[in-house]
Amino acid sequence: MRLKSAGFLFGILVTATLSISAYPGNKTISSGSKNSLSDSSIAEAPVVGLWISVYHGLKLDSLGLSADAFEQAIRGWEKLKKKGALSNHSVLSIADFSQPSTSKRLYIIDLENNKLLFHTYVAHGRNSGKGQAITYSNRAKSHMSSPGFYRTESTYYGSNGYSLKLSGLEKGINDNALRRAIVVHGANYVSESLIESQGYLGRSYGCPAIPNYLARPIINTIKDGSCLFIHAPIKQYALNSNLIN
Repeated sequence: MRLKSAGFLFGILVTATLSISAYPGNKTISSGSKNSLSDSSIAEAPVVGLWISVYHGLKLDSLGLSADAFEQAIRGWEKLKKKGALSNHSVLSIADFSQPSTSKRLYIIDLENNKLLFHTYVAHGRNSGKGQAITYSNRAKSHMSSPGFYRTESTYYGSNGYSLKLSGLEKGINDNALRRAIVVHGANYVSESLIESQGYLGRSYGCPAIPNYLARPIINTIKDGSCLFIHAPIKQYALNSNLIN
């Protein structure tokens, strides 16, 4: 998948056939579509040309980050920044759940200095799927991931060690994150050795868990008001999110 810059246009082609749980209810729907951004939607995307150059300059396409995930992340980040919802504007984290858990699908980008700070594994919820996250929920005890935009909050020490609280910023989609204790934390099950032994990454109760050895440096980089975007290539999220529409 590529992001083309001719005329400052995003040429995005995403094909996804997934079975998902609609939120906040349990209705299951399937998604199978080709999504390409129209000229009108492109015109609404702020400083698109700049972000195209960042996407290509950091070789994010060759590192697996989908153009769709990047464009949605930038669109929502810009809106949150303008609303004053973020206190740390320089760092944007993207968990691209269109990729399987065996891929390094977490990208932490310094947008101020145009640097990729971290590129590593991230877990999804155990009830969201085995190797691929295909079902999502905002409900307590669902043990599923919730897509969308989050603001990082304060750190604390809990059962998983040094951890980072997350506030879900999208009503009905992920706004139960604090009540569900959805946090960033390190985990032994987020490791290449586990991928080699069982064929997929370990799974969480819905938290975007990361490798233990990277927990402290990542958390210290993104804490206190930066944006985390969990990309789910599903129609239900695209239809309900005010931040990407």
